[in-house]
Amino acid sequence: MIDADAACLVIKSRLTSYEAGLTSGTGSDKKVCRMSHPQLSIVIPAFNESSRIEATLERVIACIDAQGWDAEVLVINDGSKDETAAIVERWMDLHPRLHLIENPGNRGKGYSVRNGLLQAAGDVVLFTDADLSAPMEEANRLLAAIEAGADVAIGSRWMERARQTIQQPLYRQVFGRCFNAITRGVMGLPFKDTQCGFKAFRRDAAQVIFRLQRIERWGFDPEILFIARRLRYTIVEVPVTWGHDERSRMSYLKDGMKMLEEMAIIRYNSFAGRYDEAIAALKDTSGMVTAPVDHAVKADAQQVQ
Repeated sequence: MIDADAACLVIKSRLTSYEAGLTSGTGSDKKVCRMSHPQLSIVIPAFNESSRIEATLERVIACIDAQGWDAEVLVINDGSKDETAAIVERWMDLHPRLHLIENPGNRGKGYSVRNGLLQAAGDVVLFTDADLSAPMEEANRLLAAIEAGADVAIGSRWMERARQTIQQPLYRQVFGRCFNAITRGVMGLPFKDTQCGFKAFRRDAAQVIFRLQRIERWGFDPEILFIARRLRYTIVEVPVTWGHDERSRMSYLKDGMKMLEEMAIIRYNSFAGRYDEAIAALKDTSGMVTAPVDHAVKADAQQVQ
């Protein structure tokens, strides 16, 4: 079994060197490189979201403008059968830093988040659910935690329950709390809320964590936190305002059982050394780390024209 601490240091060193190279140069050359990618990337996984994606984009883009963020927005279409992609494409005509990424069919939320975050160009990358149960303005809380030194900042619905503007039905609360208790016990995760779909990462940390991710559906949240802790990344849990959306597609019985199965898979992968093997394979990331993607550069070019 490899030394995870040593591997993590090697990975972080490689990533830091790579990112530094992206802004190398002096004077005007250095300024151009820095402008080639945004400070923040907001990733929104979407599956059959035509009924609310337009309102979501309106709220997210309005928040970006109001906060003055240097940000791009990536909508990850997970094989939607409705008009989700067409709606996003219409909005892209007006907003050059809005982008649509298509999954190869319906792969699941975990796959969508990974696909988006690995292609995101921002110095900080964040994902949020399409229903915006946590208002976009609450991202300031996550960004503040990152700015203060965290590698990963996760939104929490349960640290300050008074911040819940619309509570879940009682049966969902019970299922959710039971699942979180099991997660804490089985996975060794100390967090009050592992499942909140509102998390932010330093880009270099995300590049490592999500390359090690194996779970592609609902159970991916505990896995990425498990991996982040294994690599000794600093994780900060942040209370956020949150309101339940009745249109949530998650079945606490069916999907809850699937997530328990996925937790068992995560533990098995850990005991079998599969994460250690993957960490070792990432020691040389010089040719693997996703550079600021072309769409960010093209967006800047459009704004200059």
